[in-house]
Amino acid sequence: MTATRSVLAAQATDFPRWYQDVIAKAELADNGPVRGTMVIRPYAYGIWELLQAAMDRRIKEAGAENAYFPLLIPESYLQREAEHVEGFSPELAVVTHAGGKQLEEPAVIRPTSETIIGESMAKWIQSYRDLPLLLNQWANVVRWELRPRTFLRTTEFLWQEGHTAHASAAEARAYATRIAVEVYRDVVVNVLGIPVVVGCKTRRERFAGAVNTIALEAMMGDGKALQMGTSHELGQNFARAFDIGYLSSEGQRELAWTTSWGSSTRMLGGLIMVHGDDAGLRIPPLAAPTQVVVLAVKDETLVAAGQIADELRAAGVRVHLDNRTDQPFGRRAVNWELKGVPLRVEIGPRDQAAGVATVVRRLRASAKSAVGLSDVVTTVVDALAADQTWLHDEALARQTARTTAVSTVDEAIEAAATGWATLPYDAIGESGEDRLATAALTVRCLQREDGSLPVEDDERGLTAFVARSY
Repeated sequence: MTATRSVLAAQATDFPRWYQDVIAKAELADNGPVRGTMVIRPYAYGIWELLQAAMDRRIKEAGAENAYFPLLIPESYLQREAEHVEGFSPELAVVTHAGGKQLEEPAVIRPTSETIIGESMAKWIQSYRDLPLLLNQWANVVRWELRPRTFLRTTEFLWQEGHTAHASAAEARAYATRIAVEVYRDVVVNVLGIPVVVGCKTRRERFAGAVNTIALEAMMGDGKALQMGTSHELGQNFARAFDIGYLSSEGQRELAWTTSWGSSTRMLGGLIMVHGDDAGLRIPPLAAPTQVVVLAVKDETLVAAGQIADELRAAGVRVHLDNRTDQPFGRRAVNWELKGVPLRVEIGPRDQAAGVATVVRRLRASAKSAVGLSDVVTTVVDALAADQTWLHDEALARQTARTTAVSTVDEAIEAAATGWATLPYDAIGESGEDRLATAALTVRCLQREDGSLPVEDDERGLTAFVARSY
């Protein structure tokens, strides 16, 4: 552990530096050549592929189909929804020249796709029989960030964005809620092992052009909040702007009710900051491209290490065989620890002679145990399942311990210096949000007392979660 710590800043003294050190040393990403862009390296992309697969399966189970829409959007499309373009104006990248000449109409590189998908929806929807229309796309988007930070806020990032049209406001609300709970919360909690609070944004914090935004907020290791996904009810704002209408069963022309929802590679940043420690990354087993690395200590244990790896693969475990016996064993072990692989199975000459292997559980402070060779597979499979739950529970305990119930805005400002504060939103109001903003705090989301989602903007008795955020 000491050797690993020497290459990383300590979380307690410099959390931002620690975060950047982990990204660099664990070979997750590099800065791209254009300011604010990133190169996602294979190890991090492997995590993203697992998250993408988990998310995609759940999205399809919710009835949405994948499609793809253009990267370039006519500038006039954004102008048709004034509140939307106003919300994104500072972040837009606009193409004015192409093919050696000035374009007749500038094209915006998509910051999100409500407008261009709305145009298509208007063409595809004719009657109530065409509803609901449930679409999703996996794509990249560009938002010109003034203060970029790898994975958290970059000029270009990867995401999925869903867009749907419905016959009623109630149906749209129900679907937006379903995505937030059955897709996003399920993946973040049960795959990433990250506990989240699901609530609605206040008027000032909701998505530009939305009538309601449902957000998932997670507490990072430094007590700040990170938004892990959002689902928006758009009312009829975009339907009105793009004439997304249909003939009802009574033959009347009606406007549709639309939603949009998205999650991105920001989840990788959340994974690092929630589970990482001073020794580096810690990846929950279900999100780990390599769940177990088998290390041969010496040449004479290569065959035994290979047999263990084969047996684990046959049991459905994602395994990497580290047979680089020409490199120092300690350096290799430290490198895998830094990368956060959940389990290591090490076999040296003395292990082999004793008929055992050493199993090291990275997620539990690298706890070691000697396991009989015939029991390695069972031990590993059981440990992966247990450590997935353990890692989530550890993060939940931290979130609970660093969340303080208060009754005034001033108390919230004090409590949110080291974690989250909860208090009645009735004690905050819009004027209180202005006061929080002077302390770099925001209301992250609102819940009813029982944890359910509010329905009306003016609903009383709601609990506000207040925090600093990324």
